[in-house]
Amino acid sequence: MASIAGRWERYSLLSTVKGIDRVKLTRIWVLIICACAPYLSAQIKDDWPSYNGDHTGRRYSGLSQITPQNAGQLQAQWVFHTRTPGVLEATPVVVDGIMYFTGSNDAFALNAQTGEVLWHHSRPISKGLIDDASGHINRGVAISGNRLYMETDNAHLLCLDARSGNQIWDVAYADWNKNYGATGAPLILKDKVLVATSGGDDGVRGFLAAFDLVTGKLAWRLWTIPAPGEFGSSSWPGDAYLHGGGTAWMPGTYDQELNTLYWGTGNASPDYDGAVRPGDDLYTASLLAIDPDTGKLKWYFQFTPHEVYDYDAVETPVLVDTEYQGKPRKLIVEANRNGYVYVLDRTDGKFLSATQFVKQLTWAKGIDSNGRPVYTDLRPSPEGTLICPGVEGATNWYSPSYSEVTHLFYFMSLESCSIYVLKPAGFEEGKEYYSTGTKRDPKERSEQTLLAFDPRTGKFAWRYQQASDSHGWGGVMTTATGLLFYADNSGFFEAVDAASGKSLWHFNTGQSLHASPMSYAVGGKQYVAIASGSDLFSFALPSAR
Repeated sequence: MASIAGRWERYSLLSTVKGIDRVKLTRIWVLIICACAPYLSAQIKDDWPSYNGDHTGRRYSGLSQITPQNAGQLQAQWVFHTRTPGVLEATPVVVDGIMYFTGSNDAFALNAQTGEVLWHHSRPISKGLIDDASGHINRGVAISGNRLYMETDNAHLLCLDARSGNQIWDVAYADWNKNYGATGAPLILKDKVLVATSGGDDGVRGFLAAFDLVTGKLAWRLWTIPAPGEFGSSSWPGDAYLHGGGTAWMPGTYDQELNTLYWGTGNASPDYDGAVRPGDDLYTASLLAIDPDTGKLKWYFQFTPHEVYDYDAVETPVLVDTEYQGKPRKLIVEANRNGYVYVLDRTDGKFLSATQFVKQLTWAKGIDSNGRPVYTDLRPSPEGTLICPGVEGATNWYSPSYSEVTHLFYFMSLESCSIYVLKPAGFEEGKEYYSTGTKRDPKERSEQTLLAFDPRTGKFAWRYQQASDSHGWGGVMTTATGLLFYADNSGFFEAVDAASGKSLWHFNTGQSLHASPMSYAVGGKQYVAIASGSDLFSFALPSAR
């Protein structure tokens, strides 16, 4: 793909000389790149071309230079300080030795070997935003050929020239309700770029939208809250559907063989007052299987029907092909914020298993044979109700990983509870829509654990409890040599043996980690990178002397 994309300058010049329509030529070029991509995987092995590395969500690197035997020799190669507002939560994208990265509304292109800035696209942060969007968080970019795509804090989709950082176009995709924002990373499929919004706690109507890569024209929009008369609309009386939440704020995954896109949705709104939204509250706290060409829903699986605990289901739905109960299955594995790790058949959404992964879980007694929770009587109340897991969830948006070496699924879990308080309130634009809030139990000590789960057996291979009682927001990544890199909850970036959980190397970044790691190679040298605080770190083995 690198050799094809590198010829773009020549074709651009030809289009000018011969009078060829540049939009048509660009569209043809995009289609060529998309069609060739499946056959060029060997050529892009050194790259990390999307948020999760590839469309499976596995966060698995095929690079093999760094091994369990030499991981202890890893050294910081460079550190880049962004000077942008807000903590960094982005995962870098690397293509042809160039790293693309975001902080707030700014995009950077760096020399991936040295950290040198090649260009910087700057855009002021937006004023008047609320809740998550007001933190100006951005989780990264998507790239196709010489075009780079990013979301802004106020839900604009930008298309930039990847060679210069110059803006090509700007589309506002959620400007009819001031409570919308955006904190995620786009996803590119075929000739479209997919985006969604934040604001699920603030009374917006969730959706996933696809735009033409070349023109920025809307191709389709899938609403996650049904309109009056549509299936599931009984949960949303009156105009409640306009404020039902269900935002799809993290990128999904994709099965090319099935031509199916998998995307998670967030909590219902208002968060803690279920009385105004009776029933299951479709399609909140769900996994949606979507036709990426049309935006039509193929099937859905709802993890937490009528949830009142802020248990978003935007955690990465990881695609796993393995033997399950004696025969090959195409699976989805998701560690959900509600405290269960789920295994589904991704061809039809059939529920296969749910395994509790935290010790403290009080909102449900278990999961029935159809995958629906068996609820306890614990609900938010005016006087406050202690419920586990708490509002941060038993896990969250930070990335899991699946290793092709160990056939284990890895993720960070959190033992924590919250006191949920209910006070009904109506929707107001410019204000949050929680119907009150939560607080910590002052007697509680939270605990985070790195888990290795076998989806074939429903058993945990090992657990690695973290030393600190602080709450980390870092994810994990695995490699072809049996390594697992992860961000702990005390400012350390660490490598462990993926088979045993044995610690092999760690580095103190001096700041909290709110991001997930990735790996790439340039000039035959493998690097591992992660954001921490306001800095981006890149590590590699020392060069041979």
